[in-house]
Amino acid sequence: MRRRSWLLDGAIALVLVVAAIVQATVPVPPFSDTRAGILIGTGLLTAAAALVRRRYPLLLLAGAVVHGLESGDASAALPFGAYAFVRYGPTGRLRWVVLGLAAAVALQPWQFTSGTEALNNVLVVIALLALPAVLGLWVRTRAELLTALRERAERAEAEQQLRAREAVLAERARITREMHDMVGHRVSLMVLQAGAIDMAADDSARVRRLADQLQDAGRRSLEELRQLLGLLQEDPDEDAPLAPQPGLSDVEELVGDSRDAGLEVTLTRCGTPRELDPTVGRTAYRVVQEALTNAGKHAPGGPVAVTLDLRAAELAVTVTNLAATRPPAALPSGGLGLIGLRERVRTVGGTLRAEPRLDGGFRVEAVLPG
Repeated sequence: MRRRSWLLDGAIALVLVVAAIVQATVPVPPFSDTRAGILIGTGLLTAAAALVRRRYPLLLLAGAVVHGLESGDASAALPFGAYAFVRYGPTGRLRWVVLGLAAAVALQPWQFTSGTEALNNVLVVIALLALPAVLGLWVRTRAELLTALRERAERAEAEQQLRAREAVLAERARITREMHDMVGHRVSLMVLQAGAIDMAADDSARVRRLADQLQDAGRRSLEELRQLLGLLQEDPDEDAPLAPQPGLSDVEELVGDSRDAGLEVTLTRCGTPRELDPTVGRTAYRVVQEALTNAGKHAPGGPVAVTLDLRAAELAVTVTNLAATRPPAALPSGGLGLIGLRERVRTVGGTLRAEPRLDGGFRVEAVLPG
């Protein structure tokens, strides 16, 4: 593009050189040698100004006006100067003041001897100055509009990429929380299973079964932990890994794992089964998971009742555990499980109640839209 611009400017300069030579040598009667030399000199200077018309457009316009005054006729450089000044020159009032002065000088009203000559000069100025100036204004406005549209498109694309990146990071954070909950729940079950092994020391068959379950839970926990660490180390610009997320149909397996770990858990379903929003089903699963994890930590040995009640327009999830029958295991806890669970439930438009019972147990109830 830059090479083409230089070629165009060079072609304009060459045309102006030829025009200046012709204008100085061809008129009848001929100019004197001195005046012809001056005309050729100013013509060459004007042609040289054409080479820098994009950077210094006023030079070309001024040279065209001066050359026209010396020749007593309109300069061939006038349309190029008017176009370049409007296209590349300053904006605002200054532009029109300079163009008005250039038009007044190019009109040369002091030479008018008749109305016909005045009209002829006006038409020449309109053709050689006004129309090129209008063309330059149109080209400049169009270029500015295209530039603005391009910048807007680039900003929109950048904003879209930023939103996509934020969505990936949000999804990555969500998956991380999900995996954290899964790992925490499974580790709690492992501790319970270890305690059950100690209590069943006299029953070798049960010890072997519990040991196998503990080994399997440990293996799965390590795999989930490895996935979690890998997720945190991945490039945020890459797509977040997709994996099947647990839902309402997986609650039975969750309860079964808790039973295998030694919890006394019962599951009750009420209402007519129907298809639920996956987000609601996943939230219900997390409510049961967090409640079972807390029951295993803080109330070992106490029976736990899980109820899934599909009502007309909502799903009620209730997990109730009785008081502990043996000392709680010394498991570390961040104390934020129920806080995060309450936020998760609120996000899907539900409500959560978690409160101790008078009999020493604990009750978690979530009502979700469905």
